[in-house]
Amino acid sequence: MAEAVWSTDTGEAVYRSRDPVRNLRLRVHLQRITSSNFLHYQPAAQLGKDLIDLATFRPPPTASGHRPDEDEEEEVVIGWQEKLFSQFEVDLYQNEAACQSPLDHQYRQEILKLENSGGRKNRRIFTYTDSDRYTNLEEHCQKMTTAASEVPSFLVERMANVRRRRQDRRGMEGGILKSRIVTWEPSEEFIRNSHVINTPLQTMYIMADLGPYGKLGYKKYEHVLCTLKVDSNGVITVKPDFTGLKGPYRIETEGEKQELWKYTIDNVSSLAQPEEEEREQRVFKDLYGRHKEYLNSLVGTDFEMTVPGALRLFVNGEVVSAQGYEYDNLYVHFFVELPTSNWSSPAFQQLSGITQTCVTKSLGMDKVAYFSYPFTFEASFLHEDESADALPEWPVLYCEVLSLDFWQRYRVEGYGAVVLPATPGSHTLTVSTWRPMELGTVAELRRFFIGGSLELEDISYVRIPGTFKNNWPLLPAHQ
Repeated sequence: MAEAVWSTDTGEAVYRSRDPVRNLRLRVHLQRITSSNFLHYQPAAQLGKDLIDLATFRPPPTASGHRPDEDEEEEVVIGWQEKLFSQFEVDLYQNEAACQSPLDHQYRQEILKLENSGGRKNRRIFTYTDSDRYTNLEEHCQKMTTAASEVPSFLVERMANVRRRRQDRRGMEGGILKSRIVTWEPSEEFIRNSHVINTPLQTMYIMADLGPYGKLGYKKYEHVLCTLKVDSNGVITVKPDFTGLKGPYRIETEGEKQELWKYTIDNVSSLAQPEEEEREQRVFKDLYGRHKEYLNSLVGTDFEMTVPGALRLFVNGEVVSAQGYEYDNLYVHFFVELPTSNWSSPAFQQLSGITQTCVTKSLGMDKVAYFSYPFTFEASFLHEDESADALPEWPVLYCEVLSLDFWQRYRVEGYGAVVLPATPGSHTLTVSTWRPMELGTVAELRRFFIGGSLELEDISYVRIPGTFKNNWPLLPAHQ
């Protein structure tokens, strides 16, 4: 035999394509390797030295004048869902009494047109499309294993009737769901459509009639060469895969005269021309533009845009806890100070807040008060100076921790300040606090019984105030 390397991988191959599936083209080449009439012998007069003429092994011509060799090789280019009739279908649909459905009558008309125009061009290779009876039966009769005596399991029996094709043919129950949330007596069709993930799927089979010469049109000689499945997501499943650089596939027929066939499957879909690709890009660009306009219409015109050259700061914060203080019943007074240069906030914006009073609980050696107090604010910075050195000053968060005694008198427990982070994202800040205190026992007794203690008149003096201006003259350097 001429071919010594066969492709034994007959599994499925999955492809994804954004192009319309109607552009798919496959070239199928079928050839018989061994024939029942191979080395057909005819008695012939011996030539010199008892040699036999090679013409003795030539197959005889048929009654029509064609040699059987011409029937042993065929090549067909097939499009997606393109119907090629078999000899069995030609013989069947020529009889009008065998036509039962509108599709049968349509096939009959097409076959009559083919016969009037000189007959069909294909002989052994034919197809079953998504609408043919074979496609329906093949989906329900597939076996799960290779065992000859396979017994369907409960799951196989329940899934056997699940239709994954032509989902647009559902009954009226799909519309009832919109008005009736609960279906108390669901039907079998309703359960199959509602409880199984159904992806609309189309199937096509490329077949071959491997019957002996002159005996085409028998169902027992039909063999599946390739199965094509395409779903609504553009996923194409091919079984077996395209031949490509691999060897051809082989089929061995059963019976007294076993015959060997080889076939190849190649993707010969035409590539898009540059003009078509450019036109497609324009269509996609127009489609995306319309979708963008649609999204803009959903947002509306009330969406506030940032002024060019301005920076907007949005802060969503939380005062989590306070720990390490002397007395119980703590609360926090805080406010945000914006730098005086080019920073502003809306008039309705509140830049200060007070948490609730919280009782502390012991955590190891410390007493912790958990506030979980949220706050939010926004501010804007107008960048007027474009030089690289003119970096903006950043807002500062000031905190004052206080405690309440039994007589509702407050004591200052500590002052602190922290600069807000300049990078976006989530941040956890720890503020260290301090407080002014008097030395001596009398001051501590006054703080415990009366509640009074030293306080800062302006909390911004915890750090260098934003209003501070360094106008002090420089001291002369000492010699």
